[in-house]
Amino acid sequence: MIEGTGAVRMHGISKRFPEVIANDHIDFDLKEGEVHALLGENGAGKTTLMNILYGLLRPDEGEIYIYGKKVSLHSPADAIDCGIGMVHQSFKLIPSFTVADNIALTLQYRSEFKIGEVKDTAIDLMKKYGLPPIDMDAEMHELPAHEQQLVEITKMLCLGQKILIFDEPTSVLAGEQIGILLERLRMLAKMGHSVVFISHKLDEVLTVSDRVTVLRKGKVVGSLETRKTNRQELVTMMVGRDIPVLSKPQIEKGQKVIEVQNLNVTSDLGVATVKGASFSVHKGEILGIAGVAGNGQVELVEAITGIRKVASGKVLIDGQDVTNASPKRIIDMGVGYIPPKPRETGLAPSLSIIENSALRDYSLQSSNLSIFLNLDNMRQYAKRLISEYNIVTPSEDLPAGLLSGGNLMKLVVAREVARKAKALVIFDPTAGLDVMTIAFIHKKIIEASENAAILLVSTDLDELLSLSNRIAVIFNGKVTEAPQGFTREALGLMMTGGEG
Repeated sequence: MIEGTGAVRMHGISKRFPEVIANDHIDFDLKEGEVHALLGENGAGKTTLMNILYGLLRPDEGEIYIYGKKVSLHSPADAIDCGIGMVHQSFKLIPSFTVADNIALTLQYRSEFKIGEVKDTAIDLMKKYGLPPIDMDAEMHELPAHEQQLVEITKMLCLGQKILIFDEPTSVLAGEQIGILLERLRMLAKMGHSVVFISHKLDEVLTVSDRVTVLRKGKVVGSLETRKTNRQELVTMMVGRDIPVLSKPQIEKGQKVIEVQNLNVTSDLGVATVKGASFSVHKGEILGIAGVAGNGQVELVEAITGIRKVASGKVLIDGQDVTNASPKRIIDMGVGYIPPKPRETGLAPSLSIIENSALRDYSLQSSNLSIFLNLDNMRQYAKRLISEYNIVTPSEDLPAGLLSGGNLMKLVVAREVARKAKALVIFDPTAGLDVMTIAFIHKKIIEASENAAILLVSTDLDELLSLSNRIAVIFNGKVTEAPQGFTREALGLMMTGGEG
Protein backbone atom coordinates (compact mmCIF):
# COMPACT_ATOMS: atom_id res chain seq x y z
CA MET A 1 0.00 0.00 0.00
CA ILE A 2 1.26 3.49 -0.85
CA GLU A 3 0.84 5.73 2.12
CA GLY A 4 -0.60 9.08 1.25
CA THR A 5 -3.34 11.58 1.86
CA GLY A 6 -6.95 10.57 1.95
CA ALA A 7 -8.63 10.07 -1.43
CA VAL A 8 -12.17 9.82 -0.04
CA ARG A 9 -13.82 10.64 3.27
CA MET A 10 -17.54 10.01 3.77
CA HIS A 11 -18.87 11.31 7.07
CA GLY A 12 -22.24 10.62 8.68
CA ILE A 13 -23.82 9.24 5.50
CA SER A 14 -27.47 8.22 5.89
CA LYS A 15 -29.89 7.00 3.23
CA ARG A 16 -33.47 5.97 3.89
CA PHE A 17 -35.94 4.15 1.68
CA PRO A 18 -39.56 3.31 2.56
CA GLU A 19 -39.40 1.13 5.69
CA VAL A 20 -35.62 0.63 5.31
CA ILE A 21 -32.60 2.56 6.54
CA ALA A 22 -29.95 1.43 4.05
CA ASN A 23 -27.14 3.59 5.48
CA ASP A 24 -27.21 4.81 9.08
CA HIS A 25 -24.64 7.55 9.79
CA ILE A 26 -21.77 5.74 8.10
CA ASP A 27 -18.17 6.97 8.23
CA PHE A 28 -15.88 5.58 5.51
CA ASP A 29 -12.50 6.67 4.21
CA LEU A 30 -10.22 5.56 1.38
CA LYS A 31 -6.50 6.25 1.30
CA GLU A 32 -4.44 6.86 -1.79
CA GLY A 33 -2.88 3.70 -3.18
CA GLU A 34 -4.86 1.19 -1.14
CA VAL A 35 -7.45 -1.50 -1.71
CA HIS A 36 -10.19 -0.98 0.88
CA ALA A 37 -12.76 -3.78 1.06
CA LEU A 38 -16.37 -3.03 1.95
CA LEU A 39 -17.67 -6.27 3.43
CA GLY A 40 -21.15 -7.28 4.54
CA GLU A 41 -24.13 -9.52 3.92
CA ASN A 42 -26.65 -8.83 1.17
CA GLY A 43 -28.68 -5.80 2.21
CA ALA A 44 -25.99 -4.50 4.58
CA GLY A 45 -25.79 -1.20 2.66
CA LYS A 46 -22.52 -1.65 0.75
CA THR A 47 -23.75 -0.92 -2.76
CA THR A 48 -26.02 1.91 -1.55
CA LEU A 49 -23.02 3.64 0.05
CA MET A 50 -20.93 3.37 -3.12
CA ASN A 51 -23.86 4.42 -5.31
CA ILE A 52 -23.88 7.59 -3.22
CA LEU A 53 -20.16 8.06 -3.80
CA TYR A 54 -20.70 7.56 -7.54
CA GLY A 55 -23.56 10.08 -7.65
CA LEU A 56 -26.31 7.57 -8.45
CA LEU A 57 -28.05 8.31 -5.13
CA ARG A 58 -28.20 11.43 -2.98
CA PRO A 59 -27.61 11.00 0.77
CA ASP A 60 -30.27 12.20 3.19
CA GLU A 61 -27.52 13.25 5.58
CA GLY A 62 -23.73 13.43 5.59
CA GLU A 63 -20.75 14.93 3.81
CA ILE A 64 -18.32 13.71 1.14
CA TYR A 65 -14.74 14.90 0.71
CA ILE A 66 -12.56 14.03 -2.30
CA TYR A 67 -8.85 14.69 -1.72
CA GLY A 68 -9.80 16.96 1.15
CA LYS A 69 -12.35 19.04 -0.78
CA LYS A 70 -16.02 18.89 0.12
CA VAL A 71 -18.14 17.93 -2.88
CA SER A 72 -21.81 17.54 -3.84
CA LEU A 73 -22.36 14.65 -6.20
CA HIS A 74 -25.67 15.08 -8.06
CA SER A 75 -24.96 12.55 -10.79
CA PRO A 76 -22.30 10.13 -12.10
CA ALA A 77 -21.04 12.98 -14.29
CA ASP A 78 -20.12 14.89 -11.10
CA ALA A 79 -18.35 11.80 -9.72
CA ILE A 80 -16.45 11.31 -12.98
CA ASP A 81 -15.32 14.94 -12.83
CA CYS A 82 -13.97 14.17 -9.33
CA GLY A 83 -11.92 11.25 -10.68
CA ILE A 84 -14.27 8.47 -9.54
CA GLY A 85 -15.06 5.42 -11.67
CA MET A 86 -17.26 2.41 -10.95
CA VAL A 87 -17.50 -1.12 -12.36
CA HIS A 88 -21.02 -2.26 -11.54
CA GLN A 89 -22.06 -5.84 -10.83
CA SER A 90 -24.16 -5.66 -14.01
CA PHE A 91 -21.93 -4.18 -16.68
CA LYS A 92 -22.97 -0.89 -18.29
CA LEU A 93 -22.17 -1.89 -21.87
CA ILE A 94 -24.16 -1.91 -25.11
CA PRO A 95 -24.04 -5.49 -26.45
CA SER A 96 -24.44 -4.59 -30.14
CA PHE A 97 -21.68 -1.95 -30.04
CA THR A 98 -18.01 -2.72 -30.51
CA VAL A 99 -15.43 -2.46 -27.75
CA ALA A 100 -14.17 0.81 -29.24
CA ASP A 101 -17.72 2.21 -29.49
CA ASN A 102 -18.39 1.45 -25.82
CA ILE A 103 -15.17 3.15 -24.77
CA ALA A 104 -15.94 6.13 -27.02
CA LEU A 105 -19.32 6.56 -25.32
CA THR A 106 -17.54 6.91 -21.99
CA LEU A 107 -14.98 9.34 -23.37
CA GLN A 108 -17.70 11.82 -24.27
CA TYR A 109 -17.03 13.11 -20.73
CA ARG A 110 -13.57 14.18 -21.95
CA SER A 111 -14.01 16.60 -24.85
CA GLU A 112 -10.30 16.53 -25.68
CA PHE A 113 -10.64 12.97 -26.99
CA LYS A 114 -11.43 12.40 -30.66
CA ILE A 115 -13.25 9.25 -31.75
CA GLY A 116 -10.40 8.30 -34.09
CA GLU A 117 -7.99 8.24 -31.14
CA VAL A 118 -10.04 5.85 -29.00
CA LYS A 119 -8.52 2.59 -30.20
CA ASP A 120 -4.92 3.77 -29.91
CA THR A 121 -5.52 5.33 -26.51
CA ALA A 122 -7.19 2.21 -25.12
CA ILE A 123 -4.52 -0.14 -26.52
CA ASP A 124 -1.69 2.00 -25.14
CA LEU A 125 -3.27 2.15 -21.66
CA MET A 126 -3.89 -1.60 -21.59
CA LYS A 127 -0.22 -2.16 -22.41
CA LYS A 128 0.86 0.32 -19.72
CA TYR A 129 -1.20 -1.49 -17.07
CA GLY A 130 -0.27 -4.97 -18.24
CA LEU A 131 -3.80 -5.86 -19.32
CA PRO A 132 -4.27 -8.49 -22.03
CA PRO A 133 -5.24 -7.13 -25.46
CA ILE A 134 -8.86 -7.15 -26.64
CA ASP A 135 -10.13 -6.89 -30.20
CA MET A 136 -11.38 -3.30 -30.37
CA ASP A 137 -13.66 -4.17 -33.30
CA ALA A 138 -15.40 -7.10 -31.55
CA GLU A 139 -19.02 -6.56 -30.53
CA MET A 140 -19.57 -6.78 -26.78
CA HIS A 141 -21.97 -9.72 -26.95
CA GLU A 142 -19.18 -11.77 -28.54
CA LEU A 143 -16.91 -11.40 -25.51
CA PRO A 144 -16.91 -13.60 -22.39
CA ALA A 145 -17.64 -11.99 -19.04
CA HIS A 146 -14.00 -11.55 -17.97
CA GLU A 147 -13.20 -9.64 -21.19
CA GLN A 148 -16.28 -7.45 -20.79
CA GLN A 149 -15.00 -6.63 -17.33
CA LEU A 150 -11.64 -5.65 -18.86
CA VAL A 151 -13.49 -3.23 -21.12
CA GLU A 152 -15.12 -1.65 -18.06
CA ILE A 153 -11.72 -1.25 -16.40
CA THR A 154 -10.24 0.19 -19.60
CA LYS A 155 -13.06 2.73 -19.79
CA MET A 156 -12.12 4.04 -16.35
CA LEU A 157 -8.41 4.16 -17.19
CA CYS A 158 -9.09 6.06 -20.42
CA LEU A 159 -10.99 8.64 -18.38
CA GLY A 160 -8.00 8.94 -16.06
CA GLN A 161 -9.98 7.98 -12.96
CA LYS A 162 -7.87 7.55 -9.80
CA ILE A 163 -10.65 6.36 -7.44
CA LEU A 164 -12.02 3.02 -8.64
CA ILE A 165 -15.07 1.22 -7.20
CA PHE A 166 -15.63 -2.48 -7.95
CA ASP A 167 -19.06 -3.84 -6.97
CA GLU A 168 -18.92 -7.63 -6.49
CA PRO A 169 -16.49 -7.91 -9.43
CA THR A 170 -15.86 -11.66 -9.04
CA SER A 171 -19.53 -12.64 -9.26
CA VAL A 172 -19.22 -13.10 -13.05
CA LEU A 173 -15.87 -14.92 -12.89
CA ALA A 174 -14.73 -18.43 -12.06
CA GLY A 175 -11.55 -20.37 -11.39
CA GLU A 176 -8.26 -18.67 -12.15
CA GLN A 177 -10.05 -15.59 -13.55
CA ILE A 178 -10.83 -14.55 -9.98
CA GLY A 179 -7.19 -14.71 -8.94
CA ILE A 180 -6.16 -12.76 -12.03
CA LEU A 181 -8.66 -9.99 -11.25
CA LEU A 182 -7.47 -9.71 -7.65
CA GLU A 183 -3.88 -9.38 -8.89
CA ARG A 184 -5.01 -6.58 -11.21
CA LEU A 185 -6.65 -4.72 -8.33
CA ARG A 186 -3.39 -4.94 -6.37
CA MET A 187 -1.51 -3.70 -9.44
CA LEU A 188 -3.85 -0.74 -9.82
CA ALA A 189 -3.26 0.22 -6.18
CA LYS A 190 0.52 -0.04 -6.63
CA MET A 191 0.26 2.32 -9.60
CA GLY A 192 -1.38 4.96 -7.43
CA HIS A 193 -5.09 4.23 -7.79
CA SER A 194 -7.38 4.01 -4.77
CA VAL A 195 -9.66 0.97 -4.95
CA VAL A 196 -12.91 0.13 -3.17
CA PHE A 197 -13.67 -3.60 -3.36
CA ILE A 198 -17.29 -4.45 -2.49
CA SER A 199 -17.73 -8.09 -1.58
CA HIS A 200 -19.26 -10.66 0.75
CA LYS A 201 -16.56 -13.26 -0.04
CA LEU A 202 -14.18 -13.45 2.86
CA ASP A 203 -11.29 -15.24 1.17
CA GLU A 204 -11.14 -12.64 -1.59
CA VAL A 205 -11.24 -9.78 0.91
CA LEU A 206 -8.42 -11.32 2.94
CA THR A 207 -6.38 -11.86 -0.22
CA VAL A 208 -6.67 -8.48 -1.92
CA SER A 209 -7.37 -5.73 0.61
CA ASP A 210 -5.20 -3.50 2.80
CA ARG A 211 -8.13 -2.55 5.03
CA VAL A 212 -11.65 -3.81 5.46
CA THR A 213 -14.76 -2.01 6.70
CA VAL A 214 -17.62 -4.27 7.76
CA LEU A 215 -21.26 -3.17 7.45
CA ARG A 216 -24.21 -4.85 9.14
CA LYS A 217 -27.80 -3.67 8.75
CA GLY A 218 -26.70 -0.31 7.40
CA LYS A 219 -24.16 0.48 10.13
CA VAL A 220 -20.40 0.25 10.36
CA VAL A 221 -19.43 -2.56 12.71
CA GLY A 222 -15.73 -1.81 12.44
CA SER A 223 -12.75 -0.99 10.22
CA LEU A 224 -9.60 -3.11 10.44
CA GLU A 225 -6.23 -3.59 8.83
CA THR A 226 -6.64 -6.82 6.91
CA ARG A 227 -3.32 -8.27 8.07
CA LYS A 228 -4.49 -7.92 11.68
CA THR A 229 -7.76 -9.83 11.29
CA ASN A 230 -8.89 -13.28 10.20
CA ARG A 231 -11.81 -15.08 8.61
CA GLN A 232 -13.57 -15.96 11.87
CA GLU A 233 -13.43 -12.41 13.24
CA LEU A 234 -14.85 -11.02 10.01
CA VAL A 235 -17.65 -13.60 9.95
CA THR A 236 -18.64 -12.67 13.49
CA MET A 237 -18.60 -8.96 12.60
CA MET A 238 -20.71 -9.57 9.49
CA VAL A 239 -23.45 -11.68 11.02
CA GLY A 240 -23.14 -11.11 14.76
CA ARG A 241 -22.37 -14.74 15.57
CA ASP A 242 -20.23 -17.69 14.52
CA ILE A 243 -21.18 -19.90 11.59
CA PRO A 244 -20.83 -23.63 12.24
CA VAL A 245 -18.39 -25.51 10.02
CA LEU A 246 -20.18 -27.97 7.75
CA SER A 247 -18.95 -31.50 7.28
CA LYS A 248 -20.17 -33.97 4.68
CA PRO A 249 -21.59 -37.12 6.26
CA GLN A 250 -19.94 -40.42 5.38
CA ILE A 251 -22.75 -42.09 3.44
CA GLU A 252 -22.43 -45.39 1.65
CA LYS A 253 -22.93 -44.79 -2.05
CA GLY A 254 -26.18 -46.32 -3.24
CA GLN A 255 -27.68 -47.19 -6.59
CA LYS A 256 -27.10 -45.20 -9.76
CA VAL A 257 -29.85 -42.59 -10.10
CA ILE A 258 -28.71 -40.11 -12.79
CA GLU A 259 -26.87 -41.43 -15.82
CA VAL A 260 -25.74 -39.47 -18.87
CA GLN A 261 -24.46 -41.45 -21.87
CA ASN A 262 -22.51 -39.80 -24.71
CA LEU A 263 -24.76 -36.74 -24.54
CA ASN A 264 -24.62 -34.14 -27.32
CA VAL A 265 -26.61 -30.91 -27.07
CA THR A 266 -26.75 -27.80 -29.25
CA SER A 267 -27.36 -24.17 -28.35
CA ASP A 268 -30.27 -22.03 -29.55
CA LEU A 269 -28.05 -21.05 -32.49
CA GLY A 270 -27.45 -24.68 -33.45
CA VAL A 271 -23.87 -24.75 -32.16
CA ALA A 272 -22.65 -27.92 -30.42
CA THR A 273 -22.23 -26.98 -26.75
CA VAL A 274 -22.26 -30.37 -24.97
CA LYS A 275 -19.99 -32.89 -26.66
CA GLY A 276 -20.13 -36.56 -25.78
CA ALA A 277 -20.70 -36.07 -22.04
CA SER A 278 -20.89 -39.27 -19.97
CA PHE A 279 -21.16 -39.56 -16.18
CA SER A 280 -23.37 -40.94 -13.44
CA VAL A 281 -24.50 -39.87 -9.98
CA HIS A 282 -25.41 -42.34 -7.22
CA LYS A 283 -27.77 -42.03 -4.29
CA GLY A 284 -25.94 -40.53 -1.33
CA GLU A 285 -23.36 -38.56 -3.27
CA ILE A 286 -22.83 -35.08 -4.67
CA LEU A 287 -21.13 -34.87 -8.05
CA GLY A 288 -19.80 -31.38 -8.65
CA ILE A 289 -19.39 -29.99 -12.16
CA ALA A 290 -16.81 -27.20 -12.27
CA GLY A 291 -16.21 -24.85 -15.16
CA VAL A 292 -15.89 -21.30 -16.35
CA ALA A 293 -19.28 -19.89 -17.36
CA GLY A 294 -20.20 -20.47 -20.98
CA ASN A 295 -18.69 -23.92 -21.45
CA GLY A 296 -21.96 -25.79 -21.88
CA GLN A 297 -23.26 -25.94 -18.32
CA VAL A 298 -26.62 -24.37 -19.17
CA GLU A 299 -27.30 -26.72 -22.07
CA LEU A 300 -26.20 -29.77 -20.05
CA VAL A 301 -28.55 -29.00 -17.16
CA GLU A 302 -31.45 -28.11 -19.44
CA ALA A 303 -31.05 -31.39 -21.34
CA ILE A 304 -31.09 -33.45 -18.14
CA THR A 305 -34.19 -31.68 -16.79
CA GLY A 306 -36.15 -31.85 -20.06
CA ILE A 307 -36.01 -28.14 -20.86
CA ARG A 308 -33.80 -28.57 -23.94
CA LYS A 309 -33.86 -31.27 -26.62
CA VAL A 310 -30.94 -33.69 -26.90
CA ALA A 311 -29.20 -34.00 -30.28
CA SER A 312 -27.92 -37.50 -29.49
CA GLY A 313 -27.04 -39.66 -26.51
CA LYS A 314 -29.16 -40.65 -23.53
CA VAL A 315 -30.35 -39.41 -20.15
CA LEU A 316 -31.50 -42.10 -17.69
CA ILE A 317 -33.18 -41.74 -14.30
CA ASP A 318 -33.23 -44.91 -12.19
CA GLY A 319 -32.36 -46.84 -15.32
CA GLN A 320 -35.32 -45.50 -17.31
CA ASP A 321 -34.62 -43.62 -20.52
CA VAL A 322 -35.99 -40.07 -20.20
CA THR A 323 -34.11 -38.59 -23.15
CA ASN A 324 -36.18 -35.72 -24.58
CA ALA A 325 -38.98 -36.44 -22.10
CA SER A 326 -41.10 -33.50 -20.98
CA PRO A 327 -40.12 -31.58 -17.84
CA LYS A 328 -43.31 -32.85 -16.17
CA ARG A 329 -42.39 -36.48 -16.77
CA ILE A 330 -38.93 -35.90 -15.35
CA ILE A 331 -40.45 -34.16 -12.31
CA ASP A 332 -42.80 -37.13 -11.89
CA MET A 333 -39.75 -39.42 -11.99
CA GLY A 334 -38.58 -37.70 -8.79
CA VAL A 335 -36.10 -35.16 -10.15
CA GLY A 336 -35.89 -31.72 -8.56
CA TYR A 337 -34.28 -28.70 -10.25
CA ILE A 338 -32.85 -25.59 -8.62
CA PRO A 339 -31.97 -23.12 -11.42
CA PRO A 340 -29.26 -20.44 -11.31
CA LYS A 341 -31.63 -17.47 -11.62
CA PRO A 342 -34.76 -18.44 -9.68
CA ARG A 343 -36.44 -15.07 -10.12
CA GLU A 344 -36.39 -15.61 -13.88
CA THR A 345 -36.79 -19.37 -14.27
CA GLY A 346 -37.50 -20.96 -10.89
CA LEU A 347 -40.88 -19.57 -9.94
CA ALA A 348 -43.78 -17.35 -10.93
CA PRO A 349 -42.91 -13.93 -9.41
CA SER A 350 -46.46 -12.55 -9.51
CA LEU A 351 -47.92 -15.57 -7.70
CA SER A 352 -47.91 -15.82 -3.91
CA ILE A 353 -45.44 -17.79 -1.82
CA ILE A 354 -48.30 -20.22 -1.18
CA GLU A 355 -48.80 -20.89 -4.88
CA ASN A 356 -45.08 -21.11 -5.63
CA SER A 357 -44.55 -23.57 -2.78
CA ALA A 358 -47.03 -25.98 -4.35
CA LEU A 359 -45.97 -25.65 -7.98
CA ARG A 360 -44.14 -29.00 -8.03
CA ASP A 361 -46.38 -30.99 -5.71
CA TYR A 362 -49.75 -31.25 -7.39
CA SER A 363 -51.16 -33.48 -4.62
CA LEU A 364 -51.23 -30.40 -2.39
CA GLN A 365 -53.33 -28.39 -4.78
CA SER A 366 -56.53 -30.43 -4.67
CA SER A 367 -58.16 -33.10 -2.56
CA ASN A 368 -59.82 -36.24 -3.93
CA LEU A 369 -60.73 -35.48 -7.55
CA SER A 370 -61.90 -31.94 -6.98
CA ILE A 371 -61.19 -29.37 -9.66
CA PHE A 372 -60.77 -26.72 -6.97
CA LEU A 373 -57.52 -25.79 -5.24
CA ASN A 374 -57.15 -26.95 -1.66
CA LEU A 375 -55.99 -23.60 -0.32
CA ASP A 376 -55.89 -24.75 3.31
CA ASN A 377 -53.42 -27.51 2.48
CA MET A 378 -51.33 -25.18 0.37
CA ARG A 379 -51.26 -22.47 3.07
CA GLN A 380 -50.19 -24.89 5.80
CA TYR A 381 -47.50 -26.34 3.56
CA ALA A 382 -46.15 -22.87 2.73
CA LYS A 383 -46.11 -21.91 6.41
CA ARG A 384 -44.11 -25.04 7.20
CA LEU A 385 -41.52 -24.25 4.52
CA ILE A 386 -41.26 -20.63 5.67
CA SER A 387 -40.57 -21.82 9.21
CA GLU A 388 -38.17 -24.66 8.39
CA TYR A 389 -36.15 -22.63 5.88
CA ASN A 390 -36.11 -19.29 7.71
CA ILE A 391 -37.74 -17.44 4.82
CA VAL A 392 -38.14 -13.83 5.91
CA THR A 393 -41.52 -12.55 4.73
CA PRO A 394 -44.40 -10.61 6.31
CA SER A 395 -46.91 -13.13 4.95
CA GLU A 396 -47.20 -16.32 2.96
CA ASP A 397 -49.57 -14.35 0.70
CA LEU A 398 -46.74 -12.07 -0.46
CA PRO A 399 -45.94 -12.33 -4.21
CA ALA A 400 -42.74 -14.38 -4.43
CA GLY A 401 -41.11 -11.78 -6.67
CA LEU A 402 -41.00 -9.32 -3.76
CA LEU A 403 -38.70 -11.55 -1.70
CA SER A 404 -35.01 -10.64 -1.41
CA GLY A 405 -32.55 -12.70 -3.45
CA GLY A 406 -31.54 -14.89 -0.53
CA ASN A 407 -35.09 -15.57 0.64
CA LEU A 408 -36.20 -16.23 -2.90
CA MET A 409 -33.49 -18.87 -3.32
CA LYS A 410 -34.47 -20.40 0.03
CA LEU A 411 -38.04 -20.73 -1.27
CA VAL A 412 -36.91 -22.60 -4.39
CA VAL A 413 -34.56 -24.84 -2.38
CA ALA A 414 -37.33 -25.53 0.14
CA ARG A 415 -39.82 -26.47 -2.57
CA GLU A 416 -37.43 -28.88 -4.31
CA VAL A 417 -35.83 -30.46 -1.24
CA ALA A 418 -39.09 -30.84 0.71
CA ARG A 419 -40.47 -33.07 -2.05
CA LYS A 420 -37.80 -35.62 -1.04
CA ALA A 421 -36.81 -36.05 -4.68
CA LYS A 422 -34.59 -39.01 -5.55
CA ALA A 423 -32.38 -36.72 -7.66
CA LEU A 424 -31.57 -33.02 -7.48
CA VAL A 425 -30.00 -30.98 -10.28
CA ILE A 426 -28.65 -27.76 -8.75
CA PHE A 427 -27.05 -24.89 -10.68
CA ASP A 428 -25.15 -22.03 -8.95
CA PRO A 429 -27.41 -22.06 -5.86
CA THR A 430 -25.54 -19.37 -3.91
CA ALA A 431 -24.41 -16.90 -6.58
CA GLY A 432 -24.59 -13.39 -5.15
CA LEU A 433 -25.82 -14.50 -1.72
CA ASP A 434 -24.37 -13.55 1.66
CA VAL A 435 -22.37 -15.79 3.94
CA MET A 436 -25.23 -16.77 6.27
CA THR A 437 -27.59 -17.66 3.44
CA ILE A 438 -24.82 -19.60 1.69
CA ALA A 439 -24.13 -21.61 4.86
CA PHE A 440 -27.84 -22.36 5.28
CA ILE A 441 -28.31 -23.53 1.69
CA HIS A 442 -25.14 -25.64 1.84
CA LYS A 443 -26.48 -27.32 4.98
CA LYS A 444 -29.74 -28.18 3.23
CA ILE A 445 -27.91 -29.57 0.19
CA ILE A 446 -25.79 -31.83 2.40
CA GLU A 447 -28.90 -33.01 4.28
CA ALA A 448 -30.67 -33.74 0.99
CA SER A 449 -27.72 -35.83 -0.23
CA GLU A 450 -28.40 -38.44 2.45
CA ASN A 451 -31.36 -39.73 0.43
CA ALA A 452 -30.79 -38.37 -3.06
CA ALA A 453 -28.29 -38.20 -5.89
CA ILE A 454 -27.19 -34.61 -6.40
CA LEU A 455 -25.66 -33.05 -9.49
CA LEU A 456 -24.20 -29.71 -8.40
CA VAL A 457 -23.11 -27.41 -11.24
CA SER A 458 -21.33 -24.31 -9.96
CA THR A 459 -18.90 -21.63 -11.07
CA ASP A 460 -17.81 -21.26 -7.41
CA LEU A 461 -14.84 -23.57 -6.92
CA ASP A 462 -14.88 -23.18 -3.14
CA GLU A 463 -18.50 -24.31 -3.08
CA LEU A 464 -17.72 -27.42 -5.10
CA LEU A 465 -14.68 -28.33 -3.03
CA SER A 466 -16.62 -28.04 0.23
CA LEU A 467 -19.71 -29.98 -0.86
CA SER A 468 -18.80 -32.50 -3.54
CA ASN A 469 -17.83 -36.15 -3.10
CA ARG A 470 -16.50 -36.18 -6.66
CA ILE A 471 -15.73 -33.36 -9.09
CA ALA A 472 -15.77 -33.30 -12.87
CA VAL A 473 -14.83 -30.38 -15.12
CA ILE A 474 -16.72 -29.13 -18.16
CA PHE A 475 -14.60 -27.32 -20.73
CA ASN A 476 -15.73 -26.51 -24.26
CA GLY A 477 -18.67 -28.87 -23.77
CA LYS A 478 -16.60 -31.89 -22.74
CA VAL A 479 -16.91 -33.38 -19.25
CA THR A 480 -13.83 -34.91 -17.60
CA GLU A 481 -13.74 -36.28 -14.06
CA ALA A 482 -10.90 -34.95 -11.91
CA PRO A 483 -8.43 -37.66 -10.87
CA GLN A 484 -8.10 -38.73 -7.25
CA GLY A 485 -5.79 -36.54 -5.22
CA PHE A 486 -6.22 -33.53 -7.52
CA THR A 487 -5.08 -30.10 -6.34
CA ARG A 488 -6.95 -26.81 -6.64
CA GLU A 489 -4.34 -25.68 -9.15
CA ALA A 490 -4.83 -28.79 -11.28
CA LEU A 491 -8.58 -28.26 -11.23
CA GLY A 492 -8.15 -24.65 -12.32
CA LEU A 493 -5.92 -25.81 -15.17
CA MET A 494 -8.55 -28.32 -16.32
CA MET A 495 -11.18 -25.56 -16.26
CA THR A 496 -9.16 -23.60 -18.81
CA GLY A 497 -8.38 -26.52 -21.11
CA GLY A 498 -5.14 -27.83 -19.61
CA GLU A 499 -4.49 -31.29 -18.22
CA GLY A 500 -4.90 -31.69 -14.46
